[in-house]
Amino acid sequence: MPWKESTLMSQRQEFALLASNPSVNFSELCQRFGISRKTGYKWRGRHKSQGLAGLTDRSRRPLKSPRKTSEEVEQKVVKLRHQHHAWGGRTIRARLEALGEADLPAPSTITDILHRHKLISPEDSHSHIPFQRFEHPAPNDLWQMDFKGDFPTAAQRCYPLTVLDDHSRFNVCLQASADQKTNTVKQALTTVFRRYGLPWRMTMDNGVPWGAPGSPRGTWTQLTVWLVQIGIRVSHSRPYHPQTQGKNERFHRTLKTELLRDYAWRDLSDCQMRFDTWRDLYNCERPHQALQMAVPASRYEPSKRPFPEDLPPPEYPAGDLIRRVQSHGTIYYHRREYFVGEAFRGLDLALRPTTSDGVFEVWFCHQKIKTVDLNRSGETDDDR
Repeated sequence: MPWKESTLMSQRQEFALLASNPSVNFSELCQRFGISRKTGYKWRGRHKSQGLAGLTDRSRRPLKSPRKTSEEVEQKVVKLRHQHHAWGGRTIRARLEALGEADLPAPSTITDILHRHKLISPEDSHSHIPFQRFEHPAPNDLWQMDFKGDFPTAAQRCYPLTVLDDHSRFNVCLQASADQKTNTVKQALTTVFRRYGLPWRMTMDNGVPWGAPGSPRGTWTQLTVWLVQIGIRVSHSRPYHPQTQGKNERFHRTLKTELLRDYAWRDLSDCQMRFDTWRDLYNCERPHQALQMAVPASRYEPSKRPFPEDLPPPEYPAGDLIRRVQSHGTIYYHRREYFVGEAFRGLDLALRPTTSDGVFEVWFCHQKIKTVDLNRSGETDDDR
């Protein structure tokens, strides 16, 4: 859709950063952002030659400033800290540098300035503990999805749905949701997939609506079945091991520190407006320490795998044994009934023999979902 006036600068900035990647499909990116190629070339060119200042209207004053005195730089440090009270010395320096400031002091000096102005509490000083990070090698290799803890508004409760790209830390979704139901998540993801394309894999915890914690009838849900059917591999974190979702957990802490704890929320529209503003800041302006002080948008590019508007039917290689899942979530093989999951009702699954006698793998599209042992009537093992 065309860019909204209220988010014009943030949309230009996100587009320009994504368009700067040499491997991006420029025409497809323009289409996803709802602009012409001519407009896309204009904003990419201005951003390349002038940086953030080039994205403003011509009548506006450029953001890049001439050389300032030490006192003026200190005032800018203090002002930026007041605007973003959770940013430390390295983040502030990187942001000021991106805004065109020259002759900046070292991050340690900026931290001293913050201490001198009593803008850092003792708790903040001891809260940053370095740890070993792992990331996937390319954008869209893996997206992490979760709900941030819900909170009340004056009208109803808000359930923030978050999706983060593992490689770039780019936030592809920050949705103020009214509930945690399947249709709510599916609608939000459809919008995300149409703009950014499909990832190769998505990981999530074992909660609803993408898991069935404590269920004796299997953990596949309508949402995860849909994700697999459109071409995404699904995985779940180990129960009680939130570090599997570590980047999204860290994103949630940043979201809480920099935004959620500071406002009395009116309704979901108020939440979404502030979410959109903060998301633009996080993706396009806020330097990220895990990215060597780059912004997430500088390392992200949309997926080349488009969202399929029409749901494709499952396809399997010749030689697979095809079985239709019954209404109660079972398949029949050799006159025996095996439970595979009620979420697969009415869909075709494939059975493939293994090297073990009487043991078959059960596949749905590209993902193995179960193992069937004919030596144990009616029993299957979930392979996730």
